[in-house]
Amino acid sequence: MTSYLTRDGYTINHKKLYRIMKEEGLLKLDNRIDRSGSGRKFVKFRKVQTSRPLECLEMDIKMVWIPSVGKNAYLLSVIDVHTRRIVKDYFSFTIKQNHVIALLSELFENYDYPQNVVIRSDNGSQFIAKKVREYLGLIGVQQEFTHVATPEENAHIEAYHGILKKEVFNRWDYQYFGEIEQILKRFVKFYNNRRLHGLLGRITPMEKWNADEHLIRMKKLTA
Repeated sequence: MTSYLTRDGYTINHKKLYRIMKEEGLLKLDNRIDRSGSGRKFVKFRKVQTSRPLECLEMDIKMVWIPSVGKNAYLLSVIDVHTRRIVKDYFSFTIKQNHVIALLSELFENYDYPQNVVIRSDNGSQFIAKKVREYLGLIGVQQEFTHVATPEENAHIEAYHGILKKEVFNRWDYQYFGEIEQILKRFVKFYNNRRLHGLLGRITPMEKWNADEHLIRMKKLTA
């Protein structure tokens, strides 16, 4: 900023400019994303073993091309590893740290903030953001990150996004954001309630969820 002002004919010391901008709230330091990696916990065990719903969640963001505007939208999906249920998703042209916090807040509030929850993600800027990590720490959710170039450490959500590619994006002809948004909403309902999952014993994610949901409350009561 000092260089810009100098080019415009102003003479000002960079320290004084910093002080003025700080006093006027122009630095926006609170909105910066901490990408230093400090305090991040990385995945220790690639294969996840679960005994109940909401014990381990995985989240990821997939780019979705929108032909009518010639740019990508973004789909944030959260899957429950135990039941393979898509518990939350968010579709928008922009996904920032505040959107991640809002989505997770709504999810955990619906289940009275269950204890001993782990959530996995890659190292996307929205997930490593300081405010996201602080929020999850505040509500007692453990956050762990996959290592670089190891999507298999987030295998369940990666597999779901792979299914979307084959069964939605490669099969449906759409042009507009609203079109694919409605298609995605219908597919999530189909995936959770109708699509049989081989690793669940040929039942649907919601059937598995309904069978084991009581274990969430049991874990809460016995904690």
